[in-house]
Amino acid sequence: MSNATSARRAEVKQLLIENLMLPKTAAEIGDETPLFGPGSLGLDSVDALQIVVALDKNYGLKIPDPQTARATLASVASIAAALEDHLARHAAGRGA
Repeated sequence: MSNATSARRAEVKQLLIENLMLPKTAAEIGDETPLFGPGSLGLDSVDALQIVVALDKNYGLKIPDPQTARATLASVASIAAALEDHLARHAAGRGA
C-alpha cells in the first residue's frame, strides 16, 4: 500500500470518528472492517447519511443512489478508494 493510500485511509478514519463521534481511535478501525452489518463497527442508516453529507461537504464527493452508497460505504478502504477516484477525476478536469 502506498503512503498516499495509507494517508487517505487515515483521513477517512478521522472523518468517521469526528462526524459520528465514535468512541474509538483510528488504530482501532481496520481498513477492511465492514462499517455496517454483522461483524462491523455497528453503524446504522443515520450514520450512513452523516458519512454521505461529510464526504460531500469535505470533498465534493456525491453519492447518487443506494447501490453506490452500499458499495462506497462498505469499509474505510472502499471510501478511501472512492475518494481517490473522485479527487483524481476532479484534478484531471481542472487541469484540462
